[in-house]
Amino acid sequence: METNGDGEKDARAAAGTRPPLFKIHEASVVRGGKTILHVGDFSLAEGEHVALLGPNGAGKSTFIQLLTREVFPVWREEPPVLFRGAARPELAEIKRTLGIVSSTMHDQVRVHLPVSDIVVGGLFGSLGVPLRAEVGERDRALAMDALERLGIPELAGRDVMTLSTGQVRRVLVARELVRDPQVLIFDEPCTGLDPEGMYHVRQTMRTLAAEGRSVVLVTHYPEDIIPDIRRVLLIKDAEVFADGPKERLLTSEVMSELFGVPLAVGEAGGWYSLRGAYGR
Repeated sequence: METNGDGEKDARAAAGTRPPLFKIHEASVVRGGKTILHVGDFSLAEGEHVALLGPNGAGKSTFIQLLTREVFPVWREEPPVLFRGAARPELAEIKRTLGIVSSTMHDQVRVHLPVSDIVVGGLFGSLGVPLRAEVGERDRALAMDALERLGIPELAGRDVMTLSTGQVRRVLVARELVRDPQVLIFDEPCTGLDPEGMYHVRQTMRTLAAEGRSVVLVTHYPEDIIPDIRRVLLIKDAEVFADGPKERLLTSEVMSELFGVPLAVGEAGGWYSLRGAYGR
């Protein structure tokens, strides 16, 4: 039940004649003779936001790995994945463009370091400042600016191991933001957070969207989809199940079909919620 996203059309019009940030056409990822993801057609314009929604094992993480070049599709004469119109972009350019925050990254934070060092480490692609790396005043200023933009400058001198789960998640966003990426990918960013932590992470996504950065969100829950994200991509059984405006797709009928159980969707002020429709 694929549909075209109105948000995508708007972003393309704003982008003028520039090629899409990402374009995927007939891409298949195969492991052990089994197709674990197939994408017929997908494109993401510069500055556009999208949320990927679907059950566990549907292929959401594989989809993101296609974008980041961590996995590659089956070879075709016509390249299945393009980045800004290029079939073979430099990996360094992709890394400059994309920032990635996930709950699994949080598991790596097992060192007693000040928050400022964790954020500066984003300039080197490391957790903290590497040995023999030279860190100047400009680097420290960039780290502090990232923390200030997320509303947490008071954490700069704190030991990261003393922070709450939600605070660490926001510090990891600052660690990506210090490189000034044009796209922020949030992979299950609210997993393991309490309501306060969820609130702040979602507000962080809103801050970045307001700055004109693309926000790509991977989640199981409509509650994570900030009002700024107008387009949703539904993935089920290793296929794109639907692609279009959230007003059309975040409905009780579509969500029940996506997850295979009776569900009810509510909406208030641009925020959506999902609950089991028990007793049907």
